[in-house]
Amino acid sequence: MYFIETENIVKQYARHLALDHVSVNIPEGKIFGLLGPNGAGKTTLIRIINRITAPDSGIVRFDGRPMQPSDIFRTGYLPEERGLYKKMKTGEQAIYFARLKGLSRNDARERLKRWFEKFDLMPWWNKRLEELSKGMQQKIQFIITAVHQPDLLIFDEPFSGFDPINTDLLKHEMLALRDAGCTIVFSTHNMASVEEICDEIALINRAKVVLTGNIRDVREQFKENTFRVCVTGNYAPATHGLYTTLSERKTDNYTELIVRKNGADSNSALLQALSRQYEIHLFHEILPSMHDIFVRAVKDNH
Repeated sequence: MYFIETENIVKQYARHLALDHVSVNIPEGKIFGLLGPNGAGKTTLIRIINRITAPDSGIVRFDGRPMQPSDIFRTGYLPEERGLYKKMKTGEQAIYFARLKGLSRNDARERLKRWFEKFDLMPWWNKRLEELSKGMQQKIQFIITAVHQPDLLIFDEPFSGFDPINTDLLKHEMLALRDAGCTIVFSTHNMASVEEICDEIALINRAKVVLTGNIRDVREQFKENTFRVCVTGNYAPATHGLYTTLSERKTDNYTELIVRKNGADSNSALLQALSRQYEIHLFHEILPSMHDIFVRAVKDNH
């Protein structure tokens, strides 16, 4: 089931076409990566889904029906541009934003204290935000985004400025929220993070969707039938119609080969052909990284 559907969304700003008939389907209870170069239209689409701005045409469906104003209470949004009040005390500020999302003061305080304890932030509850480090401020904003337990969470570059430890902390929390049934839209330029936590992706370039699908299926689509093989044996390489050796690197224990399968034969046939020449210790297919796919898809679309 799709939790969010956008159908033929168009948005024009003066002479700039930000979105050109953009349609994406975001499955329920999954992490959906929204990718694209700067200026592609990602943030515009996020703002439309979050009802900050309206499309010129097209429709957004929320949980199977046209989106309504009240759906904002079922949504949490962490924008790329952080927006907290630096002079306000951290705990009171968090309570204020939680109440805007419909929580009572007591419920807000109770939930926030659990989050603050989880993120080791309780000593900063009565401190002004400007007294916190940038990383702490970002964790506060993450908590404020998720504290009302929304059905839909939208994160725009959530790891910007984070060190690796805090990045891993947020990834862990995002996966936990997904496993609890939350649907997450995640916009980022960090392709390694996409591979680690996203279930599906859509790539937007020049206001259009140019690639969409399950992460594994997308990587399969762009694979080039190349394999990493670790072998031993002093057999002379033979010319073989089934594969081409692209590179060969000797280590203390093995020779590492990168080979490309030439035809439509099975992987088993390739392995059998290699085993007639070498003792095989490792054999696996090389799938392209999301970074490589991103670069290739954007270049192909120019």
